[in-house]
Order: sequence, then C-alpha cells, then structure tokens
Amino acid sequence: MNLEIMVELTYLLSAILFVVGLKRLQSPATARRGNAIAAVAMALAILATVVDNQILSWGEILVGVAIGSIIGGLSARLVKMTAMPEMVGLFNGFGGGASALVAIAEYVGAEAEVGTSTYGVSIMLGTFIGGVTFSGSMIAFLKLREWMTGNPITYPAQKTLNAIMFLAVLVLGALALGIRAGTDPLAMFWIMLALSLVLGITLTIPIGGADMPVVISLLNSYSGLAASAAGFVIMNMVLIISGALVGASGLILTMIMCKGMNRSLTNVMFGAFGGTAAIDKSQIGKRPVRRADADTVAAELGYVNSVIIVPGYGLAVAQAQHELRKVGDLLEQRGVDVRYAVHPVAGRMPGHMNVLLAEADVPYDKLFDLEEINDDFGGTDAVLIVGANDVCNPAARDPKSVIAGMPILDVDKAHRTIVMKRSLSPGFAGIDNDLFYNDNNLMFFGDAKQSMADLVKAIRELA
Repeated sequence: MNLEIMVELTYLLSAILFVVGLKRLQSPATARRGNAIAAVAMALAILATVVDNQILSWGEILVGVAIGSIIGGLSARLVKMTAMPEMVGLFNGFGGGASALVAIAEYVGAEAEVGTSTYGVSIMLGTFIGGVTFSGSMIAFLKLREWMTGNPITYPAQKTLNAIMFLAVLVLGALALGIRAGTDPLAMFWIMLALSLVLGITLTIPIGGADMPVVISLLNSYSGLAASAAGFVIMNMVLIISGALVGASGLILTMIMCKGMNRSLTNVMFGAFGGTAAIDKSQIGKRPVRRADADTVAAELGYVNSVIIVPGYGLAVAQAQHELRKVGDLLEQRGVDVRYAVHPVAGRMPGHMNVLLAEADVPYDKLFDLEEINDDFGGTDAVLIVGANDVCNPAARDPKSVIAGMPILDVDKAHRTIVMKRSLSPGFAGIDNDLFYNDNNLMFFGDAKQSMADLVKAIRELA
C-alpha cells in the first residue's frame, strides 16, 4: 500500500471519527467520550497532513504541538466554570483567525492572479468568514468578560451601514480576484480583509448580553464554515468535512437556542434583546419578599414527596454544584423524588448547566429539559431554584415584557418555590422577576455555596 492511499484512508478514518464524536456529544452521558474521539480524529488528520506534505522538520512540529497542548490543557483545566463561555468565544475566534491566515497566506503566496476558480473564491470566503468570526468573537469575549458593556451598542443607520460594508466586501473580493483590469488586486484584498474585521465588530456590538449564548453558537458555526473554506483552499478533504460538520451543527444549535427563546435568528441579530437602557432599575427589588433561612428551607424540602431543582448561572458563579448534589442525595435518602430541570438557555452558553451538574456527578437520568418536565411543575410539592432568573420569570407571559414569548420553566405553578440568590438583582434581561414576590415563594439569600452547605447541615438534622 503506497503512501498516498494510506493518507487518504487516514483522512477517511478521521472523518468517520468526527461524525461519531459529534454524535456522542448529544448526551451528557457520552459527551466526554465523544470529545476524546473527536480529539483523536483531529490528531490523525494533522499527522496525515504532515506526512502527505512531506514536512521534514518534525522537531518544529513537535514543539508547536507541545506548546499548543500545554496552553490548551492549562486553559481548560484552570478556567472557572463561569468563564467557560468566554473561553469558547476565544476558541471560536482563534479558529476563524487561523482559517483567515491560511487563506491570506495562499493569496499572498500565489505566483499569479488566482482568478475566479474554486481556489480563488475559497480564498475570499475563508478570508471574509474567518475575519468576521475572529473580530466578532473578540467582541463577544469582551462582553462576556464584562470588559465592555453588555448592553447593545447602537447608532443611526447601523443596519444600512452594515449592508453597505457587506456589499463592499463582495465587490472588493471580486476585484481581488482580478476580474477587472487596471486595479491592484492585492490592495483590494487588504481592504476587503480590513472591512471583514470591522463588519465582525459592527455585527456583534448591537447584541445584548442576554443573547450571548446564541451568538456564541452562531460564531461557532462561522468558525466551521471558515475552516471548510480553508479546506478548499489547500485541498484538504478532512478539513472540508470537519469544517462543514462544525458549521452545520453550530447552525442547528443556534436554531435550537432561538427556539428556546421563542425568537428568530434575525431578531437575535438585530433586535437588541438583553439591553437594559429602557428599564428603570430603581424599581427593581423594591417590593416585599418572604425570607427564609436554612432550617426553614430544609423543612420545606425534607417533608415532601417531590422536589425539582432548577440550576442557573448563580450556581456556576458560586461553584456550589457539589453541595447541591449533597442536598439532592440527602433528600432522596428521605424518600423525596428529586429531579433537575435544565432550561436550554440557562447560563451563558449552550449546555452550561449540563456540564456543571455533570462535574458534580449528578446522574444523567435525573436531568430533564424544559419540554420533558414543564408539565410536571403543577403537581410538584417544592421547587428549589439556585441562581436562575430569566428562565423562570413569569413576565415572559406578559405580551408587553422584553422577554415576552420566551419559553420558561413554569416553576410558579408548584405548591412552593424557594429561590436561592445573593440579592433581588435582575438577570441578563435586566428586568424584575415577579416570581420573587409570589405568596408561595421563599427567598433564601446568601452565597449559594455557603447557603447550600448550611442547607446540607439543616437537612441532616431533620427528624
């Protein structure tokens, strides 16, 4: 078997492993193994590419792999759970940037005009999509990191200017392909790249913080498309396939997230949802609430038949998932039926709560999504809400609310709700939560980790 056939077979095996890995990411129970399978697929693809191109400087390659592995391993190991969305945003940006660099290198290194061939068009697409992905992801990172305002940044004629820039990129890309004599293709190419970077910024800054989970998945789709375009540029089949898989899965996830918010993708991109500029914050948290301590909450949860736990971003901030698991175990030992309700947009990225609960080894068969469990709240004795806000805000049923129509967990239909939060501060949407003031609700204020530890102690002391 000659070298070329071995390389092609390795590429085929890599592509199959990518599909298998992606399939296993559908369930929290198999997600870790799926991620490992996809990592093996990428390692095989890199090895085959190096061998196929007869790169002899193995020392430099191994040094690069080692440095990248150390940085990636430390980043994934040391990053806080609350900072996961920012890291994903950065990875999206790096993926788009890498694809753009491949396209730029190919164009600049071309000995003659690339023309309007598949090769030339792929270079322009890789540069454009990669540039937009890189700059857009950096803005998403800054918003999530709160190094810039999470509110929408808008200005007059914003959509019109974005449309003009998009058309300009298309024209400049055509000129860079040399379709018109008398122009400098290289100069047109650099201008197109600059406009692509600017467009990525202007497309992302008007998006409010509440829509960041959707934006992250959309940018992930962009990074896949950019990688696929880079694959056409260098004629690498596995890069084309893997990029297309990422692009398609990212787009599907984006649509699922939009459905979870009952909004269209167009509305997410241009609706400025998540901003708080028009909301009077001075009125938030001014109404009286019923407070509870650990002993009261333990009694409310320990002497009932059924409890549903709703995790939210506050749980991730406090890193209280392990203590929460202890609460669930103690309640089950008392004969209480305990389940976990996970909203599709809880947290700051898709699957944030699933990853958080998996870290605490919460059984996967105890996790239920909105559609599976929403009808059960009416017959549930108590609901414990830990750091969640907008995903269980009854205001979504008000046609005049900024989150009107957003599917929520119907926790207010339970006999008793208990909310664990530091304060009455609003969620990403920036609005008050009527649930806090209901007669059947108790507010258990404090740091979730400490409060959960106190709750564990109080449950153990129950008769």
